[in-house]
Amino acid sequence: MLFWRKQIITIPYDRDTNGPWCVGDVNICIEPLETPLQSSLSESAASGVPDAAVLAPPFAGVSFDALTALDVSAIKVWRLKTGLFLGFLALGVLIWDILNAFQAERLVPFGAASLVAIVVAIALSFWIPPLRHRYWGYALRDEELLLVRGIFNRVHTIVPLRRIQHLDISQDIFEREFDLAKLIVHTAGTRSSDVILPGLHQDVAEALRDEMKQFITDQAL
Repeated sequence: MLFWRKQIITIPYDRDTNGPWCVGDVNICIEPLETPLQSSLSESAASGVPDAAVLAPPFAGVSFDALTALDVSAIKVWRLKTGLFLGFLALGVLIWDILNAFQAERLVPFGAASLVAIVVAIALSFWIPPLRHRYWGYALRDEELLLVRGIFNRVHTIVPLRRIQHLDISQDIFEREFDLAKLIVHTAGTRSSDVILPGLHQDVAEALRDEMKQFITDQAL
């Protein structure tokens, strides 16, 4: 679609790199109006601001390389938890396979469903945790805590430090074996008021808690 000064033409066009807009095979070439983006670029060139600053969208996402990664031991803990969960599911498929072993109208041979369930459980237990660790990061900024996570669906969570009510450090039986902990941030509000930062070494979790607690104390004074 081409925007003229007084009309709109919706037929195909070709754009000459250094010249005006040219419409299809029709010998019509008219200089287009200056777009808002071109105006911004012209103003930025005049003010000395790089064009990249104008072209950049308001929110271009956060690179995981710029964030702090979780402790690598979190992969082991997640593998154990994922393996146990999928192992119980595979065991259920095996029990179902045994109970229906002698049915005459079986859709699949005996043991095929159990074998598939076991292979899928093992594959997911080794494949998902490293990916989950790769796409999990955090950053403690001056006045906020940023969390970015998600393999397929990327989630950015920003927690203003001034809205934090209290902080907890939690460990389950697997995390204690690897000196890992979860930092639980309780914020003001009733909807999604708890933010969990998992996969931290215990010392790191305590250091983050103390730093955010110091910020809250300083703000209260």
